[in-house]
Amino acid sequence: MRSQNIDVKQSIGRSLCCAIFGIGGKKLLAKGHVISEADANLLDTGGVRHVSVIELEQGEIGEDVAVMQVAREIGCGSLEIRPTVGGRANLFTSEPCCLLVDPDLLTLINCMAGIVIATSKNFSYARRGQRVASVKSTPFAVLEHELEAITFMIKERGPLLQARPIHNPAVAILYSDPINGMRARVLFEEILMKRLGQVGARVDYVLSSVEEEGAITRSLHHLLDTQPTALLIASTTAPADANDVIGRSLVQLGCQIERFLAPVEPGYLFLLGYKNDVPIVSAPGCFRSAKPNVVDVMLPPMLARYHVSWREVACLGHGGLLA
Repeated sequence: MRSQNIDVKQSIGRSLCCAIFGIGGKKLLAKGHVISEADANLLDTGGVRHVSVIELEQGEIGEDVAVMQVAREIGCGSLEIRPTVGGRANLFTSEPCCLLVDPDLLTLINCMAGIVIATSKNFSYARRGQRVASVKSTPFAVLEHELEAITFMIKERGPLLQARPIHNPAVAILYSDPINGMRARVLFEEILMKRLGQVGARVDYVLSSVEEEGAITRSLHHLLDTQPTALLIASTTAPADANDVIGRSLVQLGCQIERFLAPVEPGYLFLLGYKNDVPIVSAPGCFRSAKPNVVDVMLPPMLARYHVSWREVACLGHGGLLA
């Protein structure tokens, strides 16, 4: 690309090479602004006779066209694209969502030339209308072959991000304690209700149980019959391993134990199991405090009905130090 100094009357539809300032230093038009007929008339009236504009050369794609092309390819789900001036396009959620990001693909794209992408964190909760990604190009233009390489990679390996909607999620809760399950409910309920309310979850069914294998298994069975989106076990005890009372109860119930231990602090003693498609979570010590912990990390994908795998839990270590 190259810059040209042309008559302001011939500049309509061209992009400014540099910003134009009026008397007193007030910015009239920003760098990269596409000049409209009204702009040209305003400048001419103000005594500006010539402006410096960008002239694209063969093999170059304008910045606004380039970022929109990439923005249309990177995501799926409840997303809408809003272009802005200066070679930028933002992606916003159209309803409450959990954002899923492919970090490896994101890094690969950001190692290439011409375009960079920033996103919210993987597994993060996004309210309706929240910006969750931004695409930015080099100023004015992107080389066509660079743009083609980026869009090819996204089509081959994408999507880069998914906005999975969270529709009317219902959480079932089992409070447990070695002596009296109601003790756990008294200790945890207020904080847990606030935590669930922050992600739009409702609680339809709650039980309290003595922490004994048979009693826990029966309580879980009753709660699963209500068909919750997710089931939380709020226990006053901390397990030594997945073969403690909670883990044995899940096995007796016929659950698949997906993962014990998460590289997240607070929340190391995280236990995740599945009964059919319903995730069941135990996270000792994480229900008594309102501070961010592993439960806050895992709630959005579970409420979006996304099956979190053992490997995805293992990948939480980078950024997992929450306190």
